[in-house]
Amino acid sequence: MSHVDNLKCSGCDSATPHRVQQLSGVRNVTVDTDLVTVRVEHGGTTEHDQVADLLMHFGYPESGTGGTPEKAKSYISCAICRVKGEDHPGTPAQNIP
Repeated sequence: MSHVDNLKCSGCDSATPHRVQQLSGVRNVTVDTDLVTVRVEHGGTTEHDQVADLLMHFGYPESGTGGTPEKAKSYISCAICRVKGEDHPGTPAQNIP
């Protein structure tokens, strides 16, 4: 389980598992926006750094490791979803540059 920054709403809660489950070997992802945590269950083939890098890419770094760019990404994502009236889009992990 990792404590992460910038988890703010139900959109974060629903999009984050979808994104992390795109990683090979991930079985289950649980996000708790109240505790600001992400728990990943995997078959031993997924490295912690893979999950941490993916979360950082989408604006949800491990607590204390991110900065302004990650915070901005998370706020932009929230704003887009609110304008569209939907949860955060589930961008697949393989689209990461």
